[in-house]
Amino acid sequence: MRLANGVRLRLPLFATMLFLGGVVEGRGGALTASGGLVSASSLGDRTADRVGHSDWKRRVVSVVFDVKRFGALADGRTDDRKAFEAAWNEACRSTGRVNLLIPKGTYLLGPVRFAGPCTDVSSLTVTMKASTNLSHYGSDAGWVEFGWVEGLSLTGGGVFDGRGAEAWLYNNCLVDFDCKLLPPNIKFISMNKTSVRGVTSVNSKSFHIALVECEGFRGSEIRISAPADSPNTDGIHIERSSGVYISKSRIRTGDDCISIGQGNSLVRITNINCGPGHGISVGSLGRYRHEGNVSGVVVQDCNMTGTANGIRIKTWPDSPDSSIATNMTFENIRMNNVTNPIIIDQTYCPFASCSFKEPSRVKLSDVHFKNIRGTSSSPLAVALECSGGFPCQDIYLQDVRLDLLDGKRDMNVTSSCKNVKAKYIGTQIPPPCA
Repeated sequence: MRLANGVRLRLPLFATMLFLGGVVEGRGGALTASGGLVSASSLGDRTADRVGHSDWKRRVVSVVFDVKRFGALADGRTDDRKAFEAAWNEACRSTGRVNLLIPKGTYLLGPVRFAGPCTDVSSLTVTMKASTNLSHYGSDAGWVEFGWVEGLSLTGGGVFDGRGAEAWLYNNCLVDFDCKLLPPNIKFISMNKTSVRGVTSVNSKSFHIALVECEGFRGSEIRISAPADSPNTDGIHIERSSGVYISKSRIRTGDDCISIGQGNSLVRITNINCGPGHGISVGSLGRYRHEGNVSGVVVQDCNMTGTANGIRIKTWPDSPDSSIATNMTFENIRMNNVTNPIIIDQTYCPFASCSFKEPSRVKLSDVHFKNIRGTSSSPLAVALECSGGFPCQDIYLQDVRLDLLDGKRDMNVTSSCKNVKAKYIGTQIPPPCA
């Protein structure tokens, strides 16, 4: 079964696939769908897909749930969230092959949560629009959330436009330590074996894509865009997750292109074009109690252009608990006009004032910077500022060549080190710390 430029969600053996063939836009976010080929009654219509003229016996019977049959109006003004949730819940309770259909139209949505488990569904199909009223969003909620589903596949070129410009003025996280986070465009919670490909996120209110407690997440060909001055608009934020692989994506935003937070393991980032933005970061770490360790991070073959940072590890001072970040490799990274190409900052504080009574209690070790090349827009190209209480161990820099931009050749690039004895291999420009 196919949807013509529409959206499809499929669950083969507890796997779900969402094809997005429209534009998600609106104040809370919106998806303008270009239509599908199937419609159904609110109770579900049984249809069949022919494999071929002579293969009728091999036909696959499916149950179709059309959100319009559940009351969705697709007029771009009426909130269709309840219709979407009703269609999803009915589909989840069904058995066999299930198609959740969103026909042509612009759907005002949200927030909306697609939550599993859909225990008896062998396949599933879905398209979606949103509200600018921030009071609609609960604490720590996203605009579009997927949770507790195994095998989700989100593909098809949809565009999620969060219209964050109308909400950014309410973002006070740069001055308020206990600020309320604005909703991300797409949030994945406790997902297993998820694949996201060809999705675009524009002008999210905060993070564009957030992963929390996910296992086996693969994302590729993702496009993310927001102004360079948009606050807290991290492209992809990863937390308490394992087996994450992000590749072949373009991220332009106002914060970290990718941020790898606490409790992560086995995270691989490759072929990312980042900029504008704050680079690719591990952290920030050490802000809260009971944070998990970070290990097994690999960042390879990425380009940073016009970013505030290139590769950054950031931890808070005066950490309430101790934790570890280890076994991290950053390799084959190209810097183009980057302000801080390589930076370890264990006194990270984005606020006007922070407590520096105690040093950071995040222990950094076994960190490798390999083949980092390009241009720095500032004389200080390498800054390794480690914790005074938990000095960095086994920090390696191999084949680093960072030159100043043209027009600054009368100045020399430099490096600085604090509470670390780094180990150097091969070319080193700037020269190693004294």
